[in-house]
Amino acid sequence: MLFERIASEGLAHYSYIVGDLRSAVVIDPRLDCDVYVDIASRNGMRITDILETHRNEDYITGSVELSALTGASVWHADPELDYQYGAPARDGQVWRIGSWQIEAISAPGHTLGSMAYLLKDRAGVPHAVFTGDALFAGDVGRVDLLGMDRAEELAGMLYESIFQRILPLGDGVLLCPAHGTGSVCGSAITDRPWTTIGIERLHNPKLRAGSRDEFIKSVAVELERPPYFRRMEELNLKGHRPKRRAVSPLSPKEVADALDECLILDTRSEIAYGGAHIPASQFIWMDGLSALAGWYLPYDMPLILVGDEIDRAGRILMRMGYDEIIGYLGGGMLAWHMAGLESISVRTVTVQELCRHLDQGGQAWILDVRSEKEVSEESITGAHHIHVTQLPRRMDEVPREKAVYIFCGSGMRSMVAASFLKRHGWNSIAVVLGGLAGWKSVTCPVVRQV
Repeated sequence: MLFERIASEGLAHYSYIVGDLRSAVVIDPRLDCDVYVDIASRNGMRITDILETHRNEDYITGSVELSALTGASVWHADPELDYQYGAPARDGQVWRIGSWQIEAISAPGHTLGSMAYLLKDRAGVPHAVFTGDALFAGDVGRVDLLGMDRAEELAGMLYESIFQRILPLGDGVLLCPAHGTGSVCGSAITDRPWTTIGIERLHNPKLRAGSRDEFIKSVAVELERPPYFRRMEELNLKGHRPKRRAVSPLSPKEVADALDECLILDTRSEIAYGGAHIPASQFIWMDGLSALAGWYLPYDMPLILVGDEIDRAGRILMRMGYDEIIGYLGGGMLAWHMAGLESISVRTVTVQELCRHLDQGGQAWILDVRSEKEVSEESITGAHHIHVTQLPRRMDEVPREKAVYIFCGSGMRSMVAASFLKRHGWNSIAVVLGGLAGWKSVTCPVVRQV
């Protein structure tokens, strides 16, 4: 018996491959799908079917690509949508995998036609359920993607899916969601790497609702929606296949000649970027790329990368539909400077410097780009709050004529915000190094909320 979960970094996406004897099934594959072919090959199995739990919003599914590699049949959920590939899975449909079987269970709520898939042994005993975005560890799927005018309707569907179709499967059944902690598809997914229906029944706050109405009230809320979701939804109906090509090095002159047509994405550390970077480039540190690329990078401009982990950056961007990566700066910023080309910097200050400046009567317009939750727990008197994900559409709230000091939890999100403002014409920008972790001055206290 083969049972393996594949975790994709950044997007906190979980996909699964299940097999027995000579056949295997993949649930919710990612776009860079060679991993499933390799696993099946090592186990002497052939991938026969690909199952989707729902039309994804946060990444491009790899179903069409994997089908092209293996010849497997693709079965999608949400049959009311106009898919250009595969066939719709039906409630109660069964797929045989050796002596095991997988049964489709209609589980609408997160989307109108979401599916869960139940893995059973030859005796029909349930062993695991793949819940997609219906039920997570510590949370349930968001229901606001069709608009808040339908959120309560979808929350009611989700209640019935969870309480009438998933929970009755049994407390000992392994629960296999499509995402882990860090995903934007749920608001409070916990860092519980493996879980069961019984564990969620006991410890998932959303499942403690005393009634259907109480459940609907707790989940029918509007969450932050990254702008790239719309593009993912469109591409996932078409069955997008990436333009597979290596990301090649470019000379400094080639990069300089392309500046008018391309956006430079710099994934180095915030300190390195602040010290020297190509003018008008956008900074997003590597581990923040999957969370922030969709807020800051347009799809209508080719990208040139600057950084040390080009292959990793390329994979993350590909999963989000950024196919137009024309190359990377060969030799990095050292080569750029040795070619005599111009670079600029972002002013940085320590929290002690800013505190002394304020103590001496200096003026400072402080921009706090932390999340609402972070600000609600600890805030800075007089700071103006715009979450880093909201800055692109609210940048006009930031004054151009004043010195702006940007503040976050550590300094990395602040540098993302600073690079964006600078490439849009803000000049008097400073990033506060260390963020809240360094903001411990007696004269510049943190206001802690109880």
